[in-house]
Amino acid sequence: VQLVDSGGGLVQPGGSLRLSCAASGSIFAITAMGWYRQAPGKERELVATMTSGGDTNYAESVKGRFTISRDNAKNTVYLQMSSLKPEDTAVYYCNAEGRVGAPFRSWGQGTQVTVSS
Repeated sequence: VQLVDSGGGLVQPGGSLRLSCAASGSIFAITAMGWYRQAPGKERELVATMTSGGDTNYAESVKGRFTISRDNAKNTVYLQMSSLKPEDTAVYYCNAEGRVGAPFRSWGQGTQVTVSS
């Protein structure tokens, strides 16, 4: 599975952004997709995930502000981010997990989100 993520940029505190992640390849084998982020000097952390069945999971720090969704016709997952804070600044990575014989985990190239006035 190949992932291309996009949509990052510079936004003021309180603003919104929508990230997109387009998947290609063995789409049928994906069991979950999600978003992770990594800020400078910190480890990569989970932001939000969605299973193939539609179950979602969010980090406590983004609950009520971020929403993960998908468009199956476009093989695309989105992350709508609202009420952004400076501490949301990070590189955001799309992730897909599944199994084709053996389990796999794929990553997008990352997109920078900077929240600053």
